[in-house]
Amino acid sequence: MSHSSLGTALITGASSGIGAVYADRLARRGHDLVLVARDGARLHALASRLMAETGRQVDVMTADLGNAAQRARVEQRLRDDARLTLLVNNAGIGSPAKLLEADVEQMTHLIELNVTALTRLTYAAVPGLVARGGGAVINISSIVSITPELLNGVYGGSKAFVTAFSQSLHHELAARGLRVQAVLPGATATEFWARSGLAVEHLPKEWVMSAEALVDAALVGFDRGELITVPPLQEEAPLLAYEAARQAMAGKLSSNTPAARYASA
Repeated sequence: MSHSSLGTALITGASSGIGAVYADRLARRGHDLVLVARDGARLHALASRLMAETGRQVDVMTADLGNAAQRARVEQRLRDDARLTLLVNNAGIGSPAKLLEADVEQMTHLIELNVTALTRLTYAAVPGLVARGGGAVINISSIVSITPELLNGVYGGSKAFVTAFSQSLHHELAARGLRVQAVLPGATATEFWARSGLAVEHLPKEWVMSAEALVDAALVGFDRGELITVPPLQEEAPLLAYEAARQAMAGKLSSNTPAARYASA
């Protein structure tokens, strides 16, 4: 068993599903871990198993990232840990409810976790990563970041933020050694669905990917240096065309003259 380390990876939402699979895969790659989630019992069980199986150091932080005081402890760890090399922003919640049928307090909590917490943790981690010469941030977004019509629009909007934020981080900091990846899962067999109020068993089986397959594919994309990774998209061409069209518009989106099509009759 190798005792060399790739540094420390902090993973949020690590007690189950995608986060727990990332913990397993990154430990086996040689990362020490900091696992963050609300369920302390699950975290400690996972940490004990991974330490026994991989020999890596695994620390546990029980915290609700939607709670500012509890989140602050995680932010402090990210600022203080000089061995940090990777942040995996995985924690998040969703909703299948239609916009006007969704409770606005629940939607506000969704934004607090999916947007505010992710932003604050990234701001806590990235300055140190850049100062130490580099590191990486993996943000778990969603296919709804580019297809917001599929589910609740607040959820889609929160994930659109994650994707856009990832693109901006890459644009500004890639030259300073920061690697960024936004992973856009489709339907994935995790507890996410039950917590959102829609059992995954109600979805067509051909739509639903296992968390293990999702993470393994995402890590292949990470190793290849992808900024946007969409594991369920079978053909890459539409994604490349989408990005090419976006880039083609970039230099044409600001002008002192309205487009001719908006001229009054």
